[in-house]
Amino acid sequence: MSYVRCLRGIGSGVEYPADVPMNLDPVDGRPVQMVLDLERLAAEKPGAAWYHPGRRDMWRFGALMALDIDDPDDARHIVALGEGYRPLLDYRSHPLARQAGLRLQVKDEGKARPGFGANPTQSFKDRGMAMVAAQARRLGIPRLAVPTQGNAGDSLVRYALAGGLSVVVAMPDDTPLPILGGVAAAAHRHPGRVVLELAGPTIRESGALLKDKYIPNGWFSVATFQEPGWRIDGKKSLGLELAEPAPGETRWTLPDAVVYPTGGGTGVLGMWKAWDELEALGLLGSARPRMVCVQSAATAPLVRAFDDGAEDTTPLDAGATLATGLNVPGGVGHFRVLQIVRASGGAAVAVDEADIASELSRTWRETGDWISPEGAACLAALPQLLDRGLLRRGERVVAVNTGSLEKYLPALRHLL
Repeated sequence: MSYVRCLRGIGSGVEYPADVPMNLDPVDGRPVQMVLDLERLAAEKPGAAWYHPGRRDMWRFGALMALDIDDPDDARHIVALGEGYRPLLDYRSHPLARQAGLRLQVKDEGKARPGFGANPTQSFKDRGMAMVAAQARRLGIPRLAVPTQGNAGDSLVRYALAGGLSVVVAMPDDTPLPILGGVAAAAHRHPGRVVLELAGPTIRESGALLKDKYIPNGWFSVATFQEPGWRIDGKKSLGLELAEPAPGETRWTLPDAVVYPTGGGTGVLGMWKAWDELEALGLLGSARPRMVCVQSAATAPLVRAFDDGAEDTTPLDAGATLATGLNVPGGVGHFRVLQIVRASGGAAVAVDEADIASELSRTWRETGDWISPEGAACLAALPQLLDRGLLRRGERVVAVNTGSLEKYLPALRHLL
């Protein structure tokens, strides 16, 4: 049985029934999220009996994942394709990590590695879309619509087809070719089940097209933050993995800082929610990692708002960036991202395009790792984070690589 107690407006605090298929909070037009009955969970599954470390996917966290994998009625809705349970790579040999004495790790959401789960589309978006597909199946919502810079659409197509759902994907026409081609091929093979619309230059225009053409005709929006907290709870698994005990240990712990490439920001809310829930269950204390949100200098609404002391972002004109997942000129959940960053003692920082390219190339030459340009942006941010005192000698720092460079070829082949 699911332990979701209700939906709650992130801004308003107003609560709604858990099984209402709603989008934004009607009170203030801001996102809602799922609220779990953690007292009941702790009473019915004491001693973290919900935790299944033997599973090699995000459903290892059982009933804490808003659907209980141990309950047949819940489990039948889950479309498990191997998502989650991704490795932490040791990056202490990175030149700046060596120089500064950082215990640097990279949470790799891209290419599959032996002994771990395998995000089926080589992107962290699979965590959110696995939950989207499961919750849509649970509530009997057959047609979904998503605007995307690329990876979210690719991921939703995979889960929709596996779960018997239909999907319309709207994306800019400069989306990386492997992603655009994959969605186009799915639309060709599954006419009616998969629809591709091209609208740009950013996710903002893609969203407007869906709002005008598809949402009024019965397609349910699962745009970033516009579904009822499903993607937050899928991305929550990333935060749970950063906290879970290492093999052979029992204590749940957190890094000192998390450096995260941030477009819409669902993952920031998801990680924070995960840690709050673990604290409520008595597995973590109140200390949190400093959250550092990294954006491209070409499109940096969070950075501008953070530097200005603003409570929310003001939409910008989009720039041009190698890190297409960061080309998000504004976001309905950015107000909450800013709250989390400030509460953690972190920051929002921008990196130049040349530095992203240089770091991506250096990482490939020295490690052979297929990090995405968004992941490279996090590593490219290290110099200014050290200069600003946001990272300190001896600290464990996790940078998140959100996908595989393979999905950005051939446009970035010249950097290899």
